[in-house]
Parts: sequence; structure tokens; C-alpha cells
Amino acid sequence: MLATWKYRVRDTFIQRLDPRTRLIFLFSVIFGLTIPEIWDYRIIVPLFVLSLTLYFMARIEWKDVWRAWVFILVFVIVIVGVNGILSGRGGPDSVREIASPTLFEIPFYIPGTEWGFSVPITISKVWFGLVQMTRMLSMAILAIPIPYTMAPDVYGVSFRRMGASDKFSFAMDLAFRFLPTFSRDFATTVDAQRARGYEMEVLKGGIAAKLRRLAPLIIPVTMQATVTGEDVIDAMDLRAFDTNKRTWIKSVELKYAPRDYAMLGLGAAIFIGCCLLKWVFGIGAFFIPDFFTAFLGY
Repeated sequence: MLATWKYRVRDTFIQRLDPRTRLIFLFSVIFGLTIPEIWDYRIIVPLFVLSLTLYFMARIEWKDVWRAWVFILVFVIVIVGVNGILSGRGGPDSVREIASPTLFEIPFYIPGTEWGFSVPITISKVWFGLVQMTRMLSMAILAIPIPYTMAPDVYGVSFRRMGASDKFSFAMDLAFRFLPTFSRDFATTVDAQRARGYEMEVLKGGIAAKLRRLAPLIIPVTMQATVTGEDVIDAMDLRAFDTNKRTWIKSVELKYAPRDYAMLGLGAAIFIGCCLLKWVFGIGAFFIPDFFTAFLGY
């Protein structure tokens, strides 16, 4: 059986919104923030504040989402932030071309040799890393509450009512349930192996040795995921999926309310506003504000 996220019914403004409204608003913000050459903090920071406000309005308990937050923060800080600060890549060429003061240099040397190099950390790279992390967090903060505040049985019908095909809608439904199902199977496997005397905490040796010791966990979880996928395929075949037009039992309950139109209008305004700022007014290019340079003493 497929597992779901820790969904709970909450009497909040966010949960009273139509599921389609939340998805469309999320896509509007993502498309607005990913418009090429949108690196202006005056655009990104207000959207970050808006995303954070909507997140707190969802009133999700920290105990339910702390694992998701750990994953998001590690990804954003380590992969996005550190990469941006070290290399300045992943953004406009102006990050590396701007004549920016160097704060310090990080040396990299191969032990036992004289070969090495130094990576200069400039003000432009640091500011780009901060802007890039804020940009990514603005999108992630909007996405995190969705699986915890949206009923599992409306994923598929929401995409279908938005105009997607039955195949795509059902694929998205299964995708939302894959990670919690995988997590449940992994936890079950760990408990079963510990009951048999497997010591997960003791992983000595090199990378190859550690991978061999993880085999009692990886192989059963992989096999279970494969079997679960085959069961889902068999169940869909037995119900003649995709041989005729599909009906959705939840479709009659999805109705837009005035609050949904307000949120849809806000999402459209954000996307159209980003397009106008970039392609009509020429606002959005990367630059270093004077207050940041002054804060660092330059």
C-alpha cells in the first residue's frame, strides 16, 4: 500500500484554498523567479517574505517538517550557496566580471605535492550566493506545506482539473506518494535488520566496505520499491486504466471561491510583474547594493 505524508486537517486560510489554486500560485512564483536574468534582490526579497508569510499561515508543526527542512537547508546552503560563493557559477557572467574587492582567498593543495591553487572570495560572489539562496528558499518554502496540508486523494484530480491528461495526473499522484512510501519501507527494513543483529551504527572501513555493509538495507528496499511499482501497474491494468475516459470521484468538490480568485490574481500579478520589470523596464539584472559593500567595510 502506498504511504502518504503526515497530512492533518487544519482550519487555516491555506488549507481552505482550492488545491488547484495552490499549485497554480506555486508555479506562478517559480516561473517568475526563474525568468532569465532576474537577480535583483528588490524583486527576490519581497517574494521571499511573501512565501514565508504563507508558510506560517499554514500552521504546520515543526515535528512534522523538520526532516524536510534539514534536507532543504543542506541543499540550499551547501550545494547552492557554497557553489555560488566559491565559483560564482549558476548565475549571470557579471558575477565574475564585476570588479569587486576580494575578501579573502581559500587555498587548495594536493597533500604531498607543491601543486595547488587559490580561490578568491569576492564581494560579488558572496552577494550572489546570498541572493541565490534566498531565491531557492522562496520557492521551497511555498512547496514544503503542500504535502502536509493537501489531502492525498486530491493530487491527481487537481492536475486533471487543471487540464493535464489522466496519465500525467496519475503519475503526479504517485510521485507525491513515492518518497513517504520509500521512507516507510526503509524504516521497516532497518527495524527488521536490527532485530536480526545488524548494527547500522558500526560502519567501518573505506567506501567500498561501507557500501557492502549497507547491502542488507539497500537490496531489500530496492526490491520492495520494485514490487510496489509492479503491484501498482497490475492494479491499473486490472482496472483498464487509459482505455477510456477516467472519472474522478473528488472532482465535484473542487470549486473556486473568492479567496481562490484573489490568490490566482496575486500569482498572475507576480508572474506578469516579473516579466514587465525584466523585459519592459529593464529591471532585474545582478548588481551589488552599496549598503552591502559598506557593511563589509569597502
